[in-house]
Amino acid sequence: MNTKKWKINAEISLYTLTRTVLSTNIRMVYPFLPVFARGMGVEPAALVMALSVRSFLGVLGPFFASIADTHDRKTGILLGMGLFTVGSGMLGIWPTFWSFILGTSLALLGNGVFIPSVNAYLADRIPYEKRGRVIAILEVNWALSFIIGIPIVQLLIENFNWVAPFFIFTAIGILCLIVFLVILPAQRVSKTDENKIVKNLVRIARSWPALAGLLVGILISGANETVNLIFGLWIEDQFGINFAALTAASVVIGFSELGGGVMTSLFLDTFGKRRMIWFSIGVNTLASVLLPLMQGNLSWAMAGLGLFFISFEISLVSTLTLMSEVVPDARATMMAATLGGFSLGRLLGSLIAPGLFAISFWAVCLAAVFLNLFAAGFLSQVRVEPHSPSITA
Repeated sequence: MNTKKWKINAEISLYTLTRTVLSTNIRMVYPFLPVFARGMGVEPAALVMALSVRSFLGVLGPFFASIADTHDRKTGILLGMGLFTVGSGMLGIWPTFWSFILGTSLALLGNGVFIPSVNAYLADRIPYEKRGRVIAILEVNWALSFIIGIPIVQLLIENFNWVAPFFIFTAIGILCLIVFLVILPAQRVSKTDENKIVKNLVRIARSWPALAGLLVGILISGANETVNLIFGLWIEDQFGINFAALTAASVVIGFSELGGGVMTSLFLDTFGKRRMIWFSIGVNTLASVLLPLMQGNLSWAMAGLGLFFISFEISLVSTLTLMSEVVPDARATMMAATLGGFSLGRLLGSLIAPGLFAISFWAVCLAAVFLNLFAAGFLSQVRVEPHSPSITA
């Protein structure tokens, strides 16, 4: 293995671990939503609305992450980690409901800047034909956050309190800032009238394939969030299980997503990005129909959730890879817009999920079905024009 390949592979491992930490911060709210609500003395419904605010602020990611196009990738990566660290530290110091809204929103916004900056940094160096494997490896962090991160969070909460994880996130964030500041090269982008935040956003807005891809991301994310936000409450309501069992359910989901990440890394580049998305949307739709039928049996319910999350993981990674080459001249902005679309989808899901769950769990799952069907329609409009960087991995 030559020096360049070794360096890129080492960076991929570092970014995967870092993103595992960021994803744990984002995802731990879902299984432990009742725990955090009790810690702040509010109703779970209030916390659900707080997550709506968080998702809305996540939509602002493209405006911040565009700095990775207009300045350099290093600046975008450092900005993302900085926002995550400040948000986590704020909640650790002032553990109140309002600081929870602001702190978790800043952490999510930081994640929304960090991911496209890292992905653009690597996409500059890795050809589109091999990029699916790399992005799939990076996205394993989403599964690892449930397999490793959530049990660690549980230990911290049980042995200390619900605020303890945020101090750990802050310390890790500071460490990462130092590491990235030292190891990342500063490669300034030349300032031109065409390479500005507004121009890059307009370039995306004028591209129908880009807009269609963003709609795909919004819809599949909305379908996922509609179920994701409710599954902890649904399991507790159906089976009356305890805190540790919710953690176990999270780990089961994490392993399902890990399987999705592995499958994507093995088959995405050969099977085709768009075909993989269509396949995963179909499986996710099937899982959405089956889930309400499994609510009388905990084992079957876990299997249904596993199928639901493994299919979403495949569609998420495949969509990110596809969108990385839709507007290559504004790659970081395009990928940030894609993540902003995911946040908008989460906002949509968080707004409709509580009302639907008040009707029935069937209503929640049928909403996911319809969102997936619309996503499949828009997917047919997405086209890419591959560019081939000189460095491979």
